[in-house]
Amino acid sequence: MYGFLKPPPPQAATRDDAAKYARLRWQVFFGIFIGYAGYYVVRHTFNIAMPHLKSLGFSNTELGVAMSGISIAYGLSKFLMGSISDRSNSRYFMAIGLFISAATMIFMGAIPWATSKVSIMFVLLFVNGWFQGMGWPPSGRVMTHWFSQQERGRWMSFWHVAHNIGGGMAPRLATLAFIGFGVWQSIFFAHGIVALLIVVLIIFAVRDTPQSEGLVPIEHFKNEYPVNFEYTQHHESEFSTKQVFVDHVLKNRLLWIIAFANAFVYLVRYGVVKWAPLYLSDVKGFTFSEGNWAYTFYEFAGIPGTIACGFLSDKLFNRRRSPAIIIYMLLTTLCVVIYWLNPPGNPKLDIAMLIGIGFLIYGPVMLLAVFALDSVPKKAPGTAIGFIGFFGYVGGAVAADIAIPAATDFFNNWDAGFIVIISACVMAIVLTAFTIKAEMRSIEAA
Repeated sequence: MYGFLKPPPPQAATRDDAAKYARLRWQVFFGIFIGYAGYYVVRHTFNIAMPHLKSLGFSNTELGVAMSGISIAYGLSKFLMGSISDRSNSRYFMAIGLFISAATMIFMGAIPWATSKVSIMFVLLFVNGWFQGMGWPPSGRVMTHWFSQQERGRWMSFWHVAHNIGGGMAPRLATLAFIGFGVWQSIFFAHGIVALLIVVLIIFAVRDTPQSEGLVPIEHFKNEYPVNFEYTQHHESEFSTKQVFVDHVLKNRLLWIIAFANAFVYLVRYGVVKWAPLYLSDVKGFTFSEGNWAYTFYEFAGIPGTIACGFLSDKLFNRRRSPAIIIYMLLTTLCVVIYWLNPPGNPKLDIAMLIGIGFLIYGPVMLLAVFALDSVPKKAPGTAIGFIGFFGYVGGAVAADIAIPAATDFFNNWDAGFIVIISACVMAIVLTAFTIKAEMRSIEAA
């Protein structure tokens, strides 16, 4: 199981091939980077608009139930669409998902009926969440086909900050739209229109696999082969659904541990980011604009943090993912505790801790995804990502959507919600620790 085989390349790579490879690698990377940022522009539209929706009489719990539609649908879709994406053209698969997601958000802003009831908002957000599930899997497929495992941690760390760019742009676009048009519904319009423009870019920039462009597989081109399983020419053939689900996912014990750890990391991630605008407004006295700036700082802080985490894993820990994840989650726990216990009236410390959490939490999110990609052959990346994503969203994000506001409403304060978040930090650390020996064995065997 642990070790690798280096078969001779099926054909020699010419100088023209090298130039074409270099150009297309940057092109497809740019395409999935901007494309995934576009997905995040319309991912968090609803929670940015929540302070306005609350003024219409909706409670925290009602808004959380509506918002859970995204998480439930996204978790299911990421798993099911991941399997489909493993046998689809990434270029069109990614573009179609973003187009429908953007159209759904524009509809919510254009039709007053769409935000009149919790049940209606849940259904529309479920639709948005379902098509959001068509963003990550094709990106993972592109990454595994165009970038070797030995360089993937670094490239993935750069790609993964796309959602920080998109997430950070979202509140800025919301503020500009609200100022420019004077109605909160314009938040939905602004996000949807920007996402539609990005759909066009995806179609022009993304390409599916090197082989689809007449090039040799990345393993042969770079002469770098996987360390987690034996690589043979068989791995260049498309797998059947049974092979992917049963042989490479459901029977993969390491992937199960990664999936459960991912659920707790996502609870922390979304427990902080989804409720930051409302928490800062209700408890810390931030205005709508100030809360949006804090949200933006949180997202943008994830950019250097994620990149540093990728380099830490690849270089310092020799492609081992677990040590970097544990270090980052320990520091995340500290920042969450300070953010919680800081009394109102100290906004600089609140913002500093949000920046700290943003810097730290996206590294584990990214590395758990890389860990999943490392654990399966490159013809099964979408399913592997979908599998851990199902746990992350249906488990972790839904808990953040429903359990945290329910606890705050029941106890009439935010303390219980923070206890849930801190407990999730601890569980993520414990579960990741169980992967250390397996990683050590795979690296030593290589």
